[in-house]
Amino acid sequence: MSYTKLTSALIRANKDNINRIRLSSGRLRSTAASTQPKEKSKELLGEEFALVKPVQVDFISETKNVANAQPCKVEIDFENTKEAYRSKDNIELLRSLLVFKLCTFDILVDKNKELMALSKKVFGQRLFEKLMKMTFYGQFVAGEDHESIKPLIRKNQAFGVGAVLDYSVEEDLTQEEAEKKEMDSCVSEAEKESPDNDREKKYKAHRQFSDRRGGVISARTYFYADESKCDNQMETFINCIRASGGSSVDGFSAIKMTALGRPQFLLQFSEVLVKWRRFFNVLAAQQGKSGLTALEQKLDLEPLKESLTKLGVGAKNDIDNLLTGEKLGSSGTIDLLDWNSLIDDRTEISNLLMVPNLQTGKLEPLLKKFTVEEEKQMKRMLQRVDVLAKHAMENGVRLMVDAEQTYFQPAISRLTVEMQRIFNKEKPTIFNTYQCYLKEAYDNVIVDVELARREGWHFGAKLVRGAYMYQERDRAREIGYEDPINPDYEATNQMYHKCLELVLEEIEQNRKANVMVASHNEDTVKFTLHKMNQMGLSPTENKVYFGQLLGMCDQISFPLGQAGFPVYKYVPYGPVNEVIPYLSRRAQENRGMMKGSQRERTLLWKELLRRVLGGQILYKPVY
Repeated sequence: MSYTKLTSALIRANKDNINRIRLSSGRLRSTAASTQPKEKSKELLGEEFALVKPVQVDFISETKNVANAQPCKVEIDFENTKEAYRSKDNIELLRSLLVFKLCTFDILVDKNKELMALSKKVFGQRLFEKLMKMTFYGQFVAGEDHESIKPLIRKNQAFGVGAVLDYSVEEDLTQEEAEKKEMDSCVSEAEKESPDNDREKKYKAHRQFSDRRGGVISARTYFYADESKCDNQMETFINCIRASGGSSVDGFSAIKMTALGRPQFLLQFSEVLVKWRRFFNVLAAQQGKSGLTALEQKLDLEPLKESLTKLGVGAKNDIDNLLTGEKLGSSGTIDLLDWNSLIDDRTEISNLLMVPNLQTGKLEPLLKKFTVEEEKQMKRMLQRVDVLAKHAMENGVRLMVDAEQTYFQPAISRLTVEMQRIFNKEKPTIFNTYQCYLKEAYDNVIVDVELARREGWHFGAKLVRGAYMYQERDRAREIGYEDPINPDYEATNQMYHKCLELVLEEIEQNRKANVMVASHNEDTVKFTLHKMNQMGLSPTENKVYFGQLLGMCDQISFPLGQAGFPVYKYVPYGPVNEVIPYLSRRAQENRGMMKGSQRERTLLWKELLRRVLGGQILYKPVY
C-alpha cells in the first residue's frame, strides 16, 4: 500500500470543488483534541502503587460459549516474592534496592545530570560506564545494542515476560537549542509572513512552551532538525522492529510520530480535525442534540441538508450529492463516523488543511500559503509511517504508536487509525495509544472501536494514564484555552477503567479487539483480572496484554507472566552515554513513586531475607 493511498484516506474537501466530494465508504475518523490527568499520573506506566491482596481469578477457556465449559482457576499472588523475583539473583535484588533508595534523595535526583557529568570526569569514561552498569543503567536499560540485549530478553521470556523494544538514545539539547528547533519547525512560511492569522492559539507554537521536555519525566521528546534526521530516526525504528521480530514471535515495537517529520503538519492537521468535529457539534446543537455522547449524536438528514444549504456550503444539488452514497444517509441520519467519511480523492496534502468557517459555513484554507517544500515534507512523513507499518507486518511485530501532546494528538491518532484500517485486516498489527487523563479519552476510544466494528478490522489499543499533565495544564492556563486534563487523579482512574471496560466488552463480543494495559497500578491490574474473569476471557487468547517498564514493578509483571498472561516489559537499549537523558527521567519518575510507596522496596527486602534465611545466598535463576 503506497503512501498516496494512505494520504488519500485523509484528504478533505477543497472549498472550490465541494461539488466533487463523494463518499469513500467508511473512510475517516475524527479524534478530537485529547486532554490529560492529575498530579500523580505519569506516562506509559508511572503510577503510584496501590497495596492489594492476592487475587484469585477463575478463567473460562476460549470455548466460553459452550455450555459445559469448565472454569480454570488461576491464582495471582502479588505478595509472593519467591515467584516475583525468581528471575533475579541476589546481586540484582541488591542493585534494585540501592537504585530505588537513591531515587528517594531529592538532591541526587535534581542534580542527576550534573552528578553523572562529574562522575565521568572523576572516574574516566570506562570506570564511569562500569559504575552506571552496576546501578542505574543496569536497572533500567537492557544493553547497548541488538546483540547485547538478547540474553536479558531470553531470560525474561523464560519466565513468561515478553519485550517492547525501544532504542532510547536521545539528544541532550540545551533549552535554547530545543526552543529554536521547535519554533523553526512548527511555524510555516505563511505564518512567518502573516503572524496575526486566525489560527487557534492551542495549535500554534509558543516560545515559552517550545521546549516540550518541560514538566515531562516519563516520555521521550523528539525535535525536528531536517529531513535526513527523520530518515535516520525511521531507520532506527526499522532496526528496532527487526530486532523485535528476531528476538520473539510476538514482540512489540514503539514509535513516535514527532520523530518522523516536521511537527508543523501535526499541529495544522490537528486543528483541522478539531474544527471539523466542532462543526459537526454545531450542526447537532441546531437539531437539539447537544450533550449526547459522540456516537449518540445522529443528525437527521433532511434538516442537515437545509442547514448546510443555508450556510452557503454549496447549492442544494451539491449538498444532496455530498450526503448521498452507498451507505451514507441510508438510515435517514448521519453520525460522526458518517460525517468523517466525506472525503475527496485528491492527493495534494494542502487540501487537508481546509476548515469550515462557523460563521459563514464556507470551507476556507487554514493557511493562505503552502509551499512546495512543505508539501513534500508532509508527504515524506506519511511515507515513513507507511514504511514502518510494512516492516512491522513483514517481521511479525506489533507496532505501538505512542501518544503525545494534545495539540499534536488528533493528527497522530488519525494517522494511526488510517494505518489500522490498512494493516489490521487480518490481525492486530498497529496499536493506537489512548491517554486516559484526557477528558475526551472515552469518546476517542468508543469512536475508534465503532469504526473498527463497522469495517471489520482488528482494533488495537494501548491504555495509559498520560505523560504530559503538568505541561498541558500550564500551557492551557498561560495561553488561554480549556484545560484538557481530568480534574483529579481519581477521575483519571475512573476514566482508565471506563475505557478499559469498553474494550474488554468489545473483545467479549467479537474477539477482534486487543488491548495493552500499560500500568504499574496494582488496582488497575486487579480490576482487569476481575473483568476478564466475569467475561470469561482467557489469557491464552492473547487479547489482553499487560505492560510495565524494565526495572520497575517486577512483582506485577513476573507473577502475571508465570500464570500465563501476555505481559511485556518496555525494554530500552542504547550506549551508556547516549541514554543518560532516559536514565535521568527514570530517576525522576522513581522519586515520586518510591516516596509515595515503600511497597516495591519492602517486597525486595522480604525476598532477600527469605533467601538468606533459607541458605540461598548464592541463588542463581534457573531457566
